[in-house]
Amino acid sequence: MAVNDELLRLLACPKCKKEVRPDSAGEYIICDECGLRYPVEDDIPIMLAERAEKID
Repeated sequence: MAVNDELLRLLACPKCKKEVRPDSAGEYIICDECGLRYPVEDDIPIMLAERAEKID
């Protein structure tokens, strides 16, 4: 994933405001607290609650 570490430290889940992490494939940003994942498109995390998907 091209989202750099500094940006990841600044990101928070828009729903619960907790820390997030990248998934192993670099396709999503994960909020373990909410059980949601946010897509990464063109190396840009799309941190919008309406774009979040529930993790199965």
